[in-house]
Amino acid sequence: MNEQQAEQMRHGAGFIAALDQSGGSTPKALAAYGVGPERYASEAEMFDLVHAMRTRVITSPSFTSKRIIGAILFERTMDGSVQGRPTAEYLWEIKRVVPFLKVDKGLAEEDRHVRIMNPIPGLDELLERAVRAGIFGTKMRSVILAADPEGVGAIVDQQFEIAERISATGLVPIIEPEVDIHAADKAEAEELLIAALTEHLDALPEGVDVMLKVSIPTVDGRYSELMKHPRVMRIVALSGGYERSEANARLARNPGLIASFSRALLEGLSDSQSQEEFDSVLAATAESVYEASVA
Repeated sequence: MNEQQAEQMRHGAGFIAALDQSGGSTPKALAAYGVGPERYASEAEMFDLVHAMRTRVITSPSFTSKRIIGAILFERTMDGSVQGRPTAEYLWEIKRVVPFLKVDKGLAEEDRHVRIMNPIPGLDELLERAVRAGIFGTKMRSVILAADPEGVGAIVDQQFEIAERISATGLVPIIEPEVDIHAADKAEAEELLIAALTEHLDALPEGVDVMLKVSIPTVDGRYSELMKHPRVMRIVALSGGYERSEANARLARNPGLIASFSRALLEGLSDSQSQEEFDSVLAATAESVYEASVA
């Protein structure tokens, strides 16, 4: 573990940029950016376009550690380069932004009101590559659709099982058990989730730290106690489908919880904007998300 990066993740003021859209979410991300399917004829061309979008974001003068302390990358982005340097190296050496890697392969079909992660073939090899590339940590996402104790337990069991494999390589796992913001019993699901997370965190050996990525809670401050757990490096929040203004307002009511936004971070950016317009919009977005994160 890079101790300078670990210190930034534990105590740095700012938020994490989630730039990890993968196969299923990339067309939506490109469409929101003003790049329609008529612009690409293959998956390779599609990923080239999204890499160009991410490169534009990462190289913007508005994208610095003054506001952004970490960034989550998709595997192809890690394997790519920015201004002639490997992406993770560019992020840390040039921008002082800590690089993370999305490692999950999407979600299984709903069962017991949750969607656990699909199997992750080749995980060990991917983790080895991530370590060589200078990645600090990983991220993997599951989804809770309702307050089902068995389902929530299955999600957390799977997350920690894989997290232990990740920790063994020296990488810091971000465990992301998203609670659907449309769940009718979202607050109850969050209570179940916190109980399951606490049980697993208590069982982690000293020296093994994880991060958590959660939905902004229904009850303000609900994750405050979990932030104090000695095995929790940081707790970050996804926007979860809220528009950025609402996500920021909800986040600001939860001191200590910082943003890790994806769609909400890119909201308002367009392929057709001049560089000056693009940088101005990104700067305003970064400032608003930063302010909500340090409130």
